[in-house]
Amino acid sequence: MQNKINVGVVGATGYTGLELVKILIKHPFFHLAYIANSEGGTTINELHPSLNGVCEEEVKKADIDEMALTCKLVFLALPHKTAMAYVKPLIEKGVKVVDLSADYRLPQDIYEEFYCPHTDPQNLQHVAYGLPELNREAIKSAKLVANPGCFPTSAILGLLPFIDKRVAGTPIIIDAKTGVSGAGKKLSEVTHFVNVNDNLFAYNPLLHRHAPEIANKLNIPFDEVNFVPHLVPVTRGMLSSIYLQVEGDFDAVAVLEAFYQDALHVRVSKTPVDMKNVAGTNFCDIYVQRKGNMIFIASAIDNLMRGASSQAVVNANLMMGIDEATAIPDTAYVP
Repeated sequence: MQNKINVGVVGATGYTGLELVKILIKHPFFHLAYIANSEGGTTINELHPSLNGVCEEEVKKADIDEMALTCKLVFLALPHKTAMAYVKPLIEKGVKVVDLSADYRLPQDIYEEFYCPHTDPQNLQHVAYGLPELNREAIKSAKLVANPGCFPTSAILGLLPFIDKRVAGTPIIIDAKTGVSGAGKKLSEVTHFVNVNDNLFAYNPLLHRHAPEIANKLNIPFDEVNFVPHLVPVTRGMLSSIYLQVEGDFDAVAVLEAFYQDALHVRVSKTPVDMKNVAGTNFCDIYVQRKGNMIFIASAIDNLMRGASSQAVVNANLMMGIDEATAIPDTAYVP
């Protein structure tokens, strides 16, 4: 292991923590040297029996000093507010961080409006937003990367090729569907089987806190982003249907293909996309159709992978000078 880079995962109990472990134990240049949660005293296969016979490492109670002594880079798969308490001391100790929470995705004023008071504004000045197609060079030199939200990843990737062709001031409509795993492992009445099965519903329409993240990264006013998420009765996956008013004479498919011609993890589709063909991968599949001055964009990702864990490993690869596609899953769970 001496030639490998020691990394750690804090927050191994949840779905994103599990996906991180699954990727990292197969990584040729990273050694998963530290796994932790808030309690410790168990093993990763006891938390996730699917790892029996695959990975049975100890899960420790999270300790910043031990992390700093053990790891060059740490993934924080923690809720917002909790994550920022780890970031500041880890950065001070020279450990690079990929934060999967929302704590460093937004400027302080916007973050505090939609989340909570921020306790580490200093590192907000030095963070790189971890969407490689938008910010690859900044990620390469960053000590701290804010991994994007799943909904913003899907929406921003769909909108990026066309945002400069939008009729100024016109509304962007994003109708997004997500699998239940996006709500995490914590039990709730909303995600109870009886409520989700054979059901479909919107939640926090027009007020969801991922809307300001989408607006901020696209440099457009928040009130022009009309974002409505829906929960669908599937385990994993995300599909964003986006409606955009545009101007000018251009071929929307040609624009999309040109914009992503060198993208490793974006695939342009000739037919409407679905969630199944990206399940278990870091791909974002995008389809576009134009009718007059309106374009329809469909953008599909795996909410746990491109929307969280596999994108986090891509960011870590870039931060550590490794080819970004290294160990990143590219074969979908089909059928």
